[in-house]
Amino acid sequence: MNNPFSLVGKTILVTGASSGIGKAIAIECSKLGACLVITGRDERRLHATWELLEGKGHVEVAGDLTMEEEVEELLNLLPELDGIVHVAGVGQSIPFPYISKEKLDSMFSVNFFAPVLLSQKMIKKRKLRKGASIVFISSIDGPVTAHIGNAIYSSTKAALTGMAKNMAVDLASKRIRVNCVLPGMVETPLIHQGSISEEQLDQDKLSYPLKRYARPEEVAYAVIYFLSDASSFTTGANLVVDGGFTLL
Repeated sequence: MNNPFSLVGKTILVTGASSGIGKAIAIECSKLGACLVITGRDERRLHATWELLEGKGHVEVAGDLTMEEEVEELLNLLPELDGIVHVAGVGQSIPFPYISKEKLDSMFSVNFFAPVLLSQKMIKKRKLRKGASIVFISSIDGPVTAHIGNAIYSSTKAALTGMAKNMAVDLASKRIRVNCVLPGMVETPLIHQGSISEEQLDQDKLSYPLKRYARPEEVAYAVIYFLSDASSFTTGANLVVDGGFTLL
């Protein structure tokens, strides 16, 4: 029986795969038969992800995608791809009165310039097959919502979704689709390492209609839809995965 969500025979690059959402995406894609190329800055944690991948033939490449020479090394190692998932990103709470050009440059470099320019280089070097899918992990914050202290982060994600829509138009003639997944809060170790207490997190979860945050694999399932043939007629879309938060 044909499974339109199968990733068998597809080679997919996942950035930011050393932890959290990127790690979950890589693992879930491997379960559906994809051959993975995973990248991240932390070599030890990246290898831990690689060890959890099902199947054979997966490749791990540690590197910083904001560094030109490391991007070139990655490009030289890459085979032809059927999909890219841009997960690598950073977040920092900085109220608007305290933002600076340095802080703007730093967050835009990782969250916007790195994934966009990597995609462009792949197009130029013919690393993407016809029918390939590019997926950006954006956020509801920026394109849909706004929160105190998130001026820069939200702006990077709003810029990313805007770029993705225009890429979808520009790359349609090559049969390359471009879409975004917009998660709300996701239950990853990162959210427990900041200044927000567990009590505050529990209270915040109550503001979601489903009374919890997303699990990383639930974001991965949305990504798999865009990578698979199930979404072959979908491009330029924003898929919100927020447990109904933006309905309220």
